Amino acid sequence: MSQHAPVLTRRGVLRAAAAVTATSALVACGKNDDQAADGVVEVELWHGQVDTGKAAIDALINEFNRTHPNIRVNGGGGGVTADSMLQKVTAGLAAGSFPDIAYIFGSDLASLTRSPKVADLSGALNLGDFWPAAQESVTVKGKVRAAPALLDSLCLVYNKKLFAAAGLSAPKPGWTWDDFITTAKALTNPGKGVFGTGWPGVGDEDTVWRLWPMIWDLGGDVASQDGKKVAFDQVGAQALGTLDRLRTDKSLYVDLKPGSEQLYQVFLGGRMGMVATGPWQLPDLAAKGLDYGVVPLPTYSGKPVTISGPDTWTVFDNGKAKVKAASEFVNWLIQPQQDIKWDVEGGSLPLSKGTAASPAWTKHSGETPGLKVFVDALETARVRPTISAYPKISQALGEAIVSVLLGKKSPDDAIKQAVDVSNAVLAVPS
Repeated sequence: MSQHAPVLTRRGVLRAAAAVTATSALVACGKNDDQAADGVVEVELWHGQVDTGKAAIDALINEFNRTHPNIRVNGGGGGVTADSMLQKVTAGLAAGSFPDIAYIFGSDLASLTRSPKVADLSGALNLGDFWPAAQESVTVKGKVRAAPALLDSLCLVYNKKLFAAAGLSAPKPGWTWDDFITTAKALTNPGKGVFGTGWPGVGDEDTVWRLWPMIWDLGGDVASQDGKKVAFDQVGAQALGTLDRLRTDKSLYVDLKPGSEQLYQVFLGGRMGMVATGPWQLPDLAAKGLDYGVVPLPTYSGKPVTISGPDTWTVFDNGKAKVKAASEFVNWLIQPQQDIKWDVEGGSLPLSKGTAASPAWTKHSGETPGLKVFVDALETARVRPTISAYPKISQALGEAIVSVLLGKKSPDDAIKQAVDVSNAVLAVPS
């Protein structure tokens, strides 16, 4: 969901939260709903941001408090980064002491809504102008259960210098996965320690989310429409077969450490030709002075498709007054005037088309090479389904991907095991 520090303990950004299944039993009471002595409603926000992301959200909180005298948002709580927020909130729900708002990864939201303490924001937010990926990420079983917080997309960043050294033309939109495999092999130079591309090999969500666009492109999906079985059983082996071809060509760098830090460091160090990543990586590329380009992901079908891994501002029910105040804050936060500040300073893509059309974003995009490609990709971006079984499906598929990356299983055997495990999970009523 990157390792760029601002917002973005991100994605450390993307990891499945297998531990969240315990939330179904959480019915703990929250904090007292009383207002402060001065009649102001206190709202506790756990945002988990660091560095420039923290500075951006703190500045917005201060502006809101200045312009909304009847609400006071306190943004210093939680004591953990966004990567650890789910565990912190889950423990708080169990103990009966939880925030009014928390920054929750989109892939975790459905499982968290098993708790009755997650507020229903249906009717409280106007999301009509928001990108479909942002809307879908906060909708669980037809109800709006959070506000969009951060939006990204996955595209392909390439090193222009390495392409030139290998005598290769720059990749273009519409290129195929066969083109990608051939290009990665041509870029690989073992004598100089140069890899064509790379992939996380831990088995976490950072490993998994990169495969979903390939599965969607082949006509598959995470789960069937009735939710009773997976829908990647017929195409998963082909997607994994692409990784297997890269592995056998020895053009693939597999990062076996959590967080994908090594993978990105290899790319930033000029020893990797191409990497799938998000807009959070662009500041690091600029700081490194790397001559790079950005193109959409390769395709099997010829049609563009990618994935977005949105995060959310999830509101918790500590009483009607607090829910109302918290909803007012997050609704204010996601409007274009505030969203643009968060996007530029915190590292997000525009949450809505209105923000994307603003002069401030146009200026920022024009000054950041490749950023427009990530925004354009939102037109075809899909999100992982907001189903409570997703973390366990992700875990099973992650294990399958790693087994192929390490040459321990064939794509057919690996996907069969993932399908069997996932179908067993889906067979249990949520």
